[in-house]
Amino acid sequence: MLEPGLSPADSICISLQGVGVTYGTQRGPVEAIADISLDIGEGEFVALLGPTGCGKSTLLRVIGDLRAPTVGRVGVRAQPAYVARHQNQFGFVFQEPALLPWRSALKNVQLPLEVVDYPPEKRAERCLELLGRVGLLSFKDNLPHELSGGMKQRVAIVRALAWDPPILLMDEPFSALDELTRNQLQDDLLELWAQDKKTIVFVTHNISEAVYLADRIAVMSARPGRISCILQVDLPRPRAPEMRQDRDFLNHVVQAQEALRS
Repeated sequence: MLEPGLSPADSICISLQGVGVTYGTQRGPVEAIADISLDIGEGEFVALLGPTGCGKSTLLRVIGDLRAPTVGRVGVRAQPAYVARHQNQFGFVFQEPALLPWRSALKNVQLPLEVVDYPPEKRAERCLELLGRVGLLSFKDNLPHELSGGMKQRVAIVRALAWDPPILLMDEPFSALDELTRNQLQDDLLELWAQDKKTIVFVTHNISEAVYLADRIAVMSARPGRISCILQVDLPRPRAPEMRQDRDFLNHVVQAQEALRS
């Protein structure tokens, strides 16, 4: 059955069926997430919203085949998740940019292209284009320590896009940034998404961020994490900074707050 917000004609990109993860610990098994079923459409932007420790990051890692589920199935474009990962269909962005300190911004963006055997003669052109799209072309030769936190995260985002993966998995990428920088990067991300229409799964515990970015919000309960409800964000696109003050936006924020409390 399709989740709310997906019509029967929509093409399913990611399908989770009864997914659960249990960790073994010295004190016994710990259930991190339980009985999660969710369909995500091609080109959809879905936020995973929930309190700290509810299993959002675990679920994201299961989707990207960085962690095997204990129970349940994960399908990506009608294939097992491990097939999609081996086909380089995922781009990952984490909270820490994890840039190599001895490589320039350009060389950091080029790194995954070296790993996936992207045509060498096209690497520089591709990476320069991406850096230009996020306003970092003039910083292409700077080392990470010469970049601000927001610049580093921009580099991390375009590095994840370098080989043009159809799916972007993002784990609280803006949570360590100040509010002004975070808001700017949200707009940068939405602009990139509007151009390429990649499928994005975005983990956050920030309610307004989830509302501003997503088409739908999967609200997760406390551990073991379950999807307690799915909220449709029917705000118009493109989203704009002034929208954060609109009544409709604030109503969506209140709705998400109530969903988390319940």
